[in-house]
Amino acid sequence: MLGEYRIKGRGAAEIAADIERAVGDGGLEPGRLLPSLRELAVELGVNPNTVAAAYRILRERGVIETAGRRGSRVRSAPATTGRDHLRVEVPEGARDVSSGNPDPLLLPPLRQAFAAAAAQGEREPVLYGDVAVEPELARLARADLDAGGVPDGPLAVLSGSLDAVERVLAAHLRPGDRVAVEDPGWGRILDLVPALGLRTMPVGVDDEGPLPADVRGALRAGARALIVTDRAQNPTGAAVSAPRARALRSVLHEHPGTLLVEDDHGHGIVDVPLHPLAGVTRNWAFVRSAAKAYGPDLRLAVLTGDSVTVDRVLGRQRLGPGWVSRILQRALVRLWADGAVDARAVAAAYARRRDALIGALAERGVTAHGRSGMNVWVPVPDETGAVARLLHAGWAVAPGAGFRMSAPPGIRITVSTLTAQETGPLADAVATALGPAPARSYV
Repeated sequence: MLGEYRIKGRGAAEIAADIERAVGDGGLEPGRLLPSLRELAVELGVNPNTVAAAYRILRERGVIETAGRRGSRVRSAPATTGRDHLRVEVPEGARDVSSGNPDPLLLPPLRQAFAAAAAQGEREPVLYGDVAVEPELARLARADLDAGGVPDGPLAVLSGSLDAVERVLAAHLRPGDRVAVEDPGWGRILDLVPALGLRTMPVGVDDEGPLPADVRGALRAGARALIVTDRAQNPTGAAVSAPRARALRSVLHEHPGTLLVEDDHGHGIVDVPLHPLAGVTRNWAFVRSAAKAYGPDLRLAVLTGDSVTVDRVLGRQRLGPGWVSRILQRALVRLWADGAVDARAVAAAYARRRDALIGALAERGVTAHGRSGMNVWVPVPDETGAVARLLHAGWAVAPGAGFRMSAPPGIRITVSTLTAQETGPLADAVATALGPAPARSYV
């Protein structure tokens, strides 16, 4: 018995399903301590081994976590719900700078590109057994990857960055394996890793990317994979610099068996060069999404990597969806070939808004970070209080709890649609919300 919720079931699968369902609908809230194996076994009239098997299923699904004698409890961000419960509800009249979305005015019109792709599809229909990657998209993507210094490798097209990362991790890792992740980092990754039954190991981040000492420590402690955001890191805006890339490559040389996954979702909206790590380890994957530059609803990402990794990803894809719509791929080709997105202009627009806010905050004694992309990260002494005070002042920001594990508190501000007239008032509100306490570094 847990509060007012009574766990039910006779077999391990039934017990696990009941607990997962209760977590999903709020009957068992994040952080709730579960009964011991013996307690629940007595309550249900089953063998303790049955309960142990149920808990193992839930751990592998990222629903609960076990800390030895301290028992098992619902994860603070269970895979059933993710970190959605940490989002701020934006009241009517408040200015939303929490979303992480690109500026719709900087996204290209899609009608002509899709019309052309549909017309080509009528002339050249894609049938079962055809190639999964549009040849012209492969050519354009490969040329762009070559220009960025990404090693040669086969290509795959997936349904966005997260789909690609999930498939790469699943291609090499087993439940219980450890994955080094950026902290603070993309909340979806922090949810995805435990949802796959894997264990996260936090790695600190500064403006130049993951900290080499933290990466070395994680790999020495048994992490089998490392996920790195090359540019426009969410939420901090970090971008891997040339010196940092050299240092990280040196660390990875010591651990050639590491699965390296790089996410370059900021391609097309950033104003800093790419310094890839790909190729240092035996197994690697480099992912580029079209979401930020062309629109989140395109759900398309290009993946390259070593032949083993890409072959496994393609093989598993064939057993499921088969391929990403070639009409969708052809539409992206048309947008790309026609120069529908002026990458320099888009990057410059985001940089102006980002730098203006960081500068305005600095004038008010507030430290903020945002080397690239569309977000600014502000370390705060009291995250809950800062979010609440800003909401009261009419500004909805994203609480840092949605992006961190052990990193100090902070808030994320999306500047993609921030106007010059709003920058000063927002900076005033942030400074007031933080009060006289000094800002803290996030490393």
